[in-house]
Amino acid sequence: MEKHPLGQRDPYNLTSEEWATELGEQIRNLRLQRNITQDTLADQAGISTVALKNLESGKGANISTLIKTLRVLERAEWLRTLAPTVTISPLQLLKTKTPRSRASSQRKALTHGR
Repeated sequence: MEKHPLGQRDPYNLTSEEWATELGEQIRNLRLQRNITQDTLADQAGISTVALKNLESGKGANISTLIKTLRVLERAEWLRTLAPTVTISPLQLLKTKTPRSRASSQRKALTHGR
C-alpha cells in the first residue's frame, strides 16, 4: 500500500511527522520534475545537501531551509497559502448586513391558516 497520508486521512489528524514526510515528498517531486540533483538544489539554495536530504525525507528541517528551497523551486507562493490575505472583513460584512425582521403575528396567522 502506498504511503500517502493526505490522500486517505483528515489533514487535521495527521501527526507532525506525517506532515513533514508529505511536504518532503512534494519538494522531492518538484526537484525531480525539474531534473535537478540534490547537490545542485542545495548549492543554489545556499543550504547543505544534508539539510535538503533531511527536508525531503521528512526527518526535520528549519523554516529557513524550507523557504530557501521553495524559492529555488519557484514555489515560494506556497508560503502565502499558509495565511491568505483577507480581502473581505467579516466585521465589515456584519455592519453592512441588514438585520432580519420577525414575521408579524398577522403573517403567521395567514401562513398557518392555509
